[in-house]
Amino acid sequence: MYDIIIIGAGSAGLTAAIYAIRASKKVLVLEAKSYGGQIVNTLDIENYPVEPHISGFDFATKLYNQAKDLGAEIVFEKVVDINNKDSKEVVTTKNTYSAKALIIATGSENRKLGLSNEDELVGKGISYCATCDGAFYKGKTVAVVGGGNTALEDALYLTDIASKVYLIHRRDEFRGEESTANALKSKSNIEFIYNSNVTKLVADERLNSIEVTNKDGSVKNISVDGLFVAVGRIPENQNFAKLINLDESGYVEAKEDCLTNVPGIFVAGDNRRKEVRQLVTATSDGAIAATNAVKYINNL
Repeated sequence: MYDIIIIGAGSAGLTAAIYAIRASKKVLVLEAKSYGGQIVNTLDIENYPVEPHISGFDFATKLYNQAKDLGAEIVFEKVVDINNKDSKEVVTTKNTYSAKALIIATGSENRKLGLSNEDELVGKGISYCATCDGAFYKGKTVAVVGGGNTALEDALYLTDIASKVYLIHRRDEFRGEESTANALKSKSNIEFIYNSNVTKLVADERLNSIEVTNKDGSVKNISVDGLFVAVGRIPENQNFAKLINLDESGYVEAKEDCLTNVPGIFVAGDNRRKEVRQLVTATSDGAIAATNAVKYINNL
């Protein structure tokens, strides 16, 4: 029996482990893939306090080693189910574990365009986070694909950095807030491409242009230094839907205390419904969830 089981070894989960262990709790971290989560794909982190420049891989490795050195048990097994019985029962593909409290820190995945060389070009012209990587494109030409709030906000942010911004949307009107769209339309360095999809990524070692296909069948090639994909995210909460309340987009419904609708089950990181999803907010969630999980256990 563990005190706390944490599902996910990303920034939120590993931070939660550090806080829980420092509170003298027995902690198990379960991870389906590899430690670090989405941040390992970031070549240079510039917006995390104290560390002005660090690669995502180095950041994740330091965090992983810190949790391990403090005494966290980290097991690489995929969680397929959780049961709320006398204790919290976590079922993986190999074993079943029990704990007094549970923190779900499974994060979310960027929804991709599904193009053949997309994965290979991440960090080499393809990005899913304008606030993370926009500074690398100062004075350059970029494109944003998407039509929701994230795409509009990304494009607006990039107009103050890049020399030229293309905003590509598959429909003839945006789904995002009208005020943001109007702010974009006042910018002189943006071009809107409606009723179109990015259908091909052209690259040598880095992205150098994109193929854009209009719904009328016409195709054009646009030279760009970077493409920011903002077509949504997929929270990793599907295995918990029968027990935990999710919103219409699949994110866990929890307030700033990170407590779900089930006593003793907490959530931390990008799979929680919230306004800002950044590295610093993921680690913040981890600290809050662990602190409240410890309080929950101490009050049992």
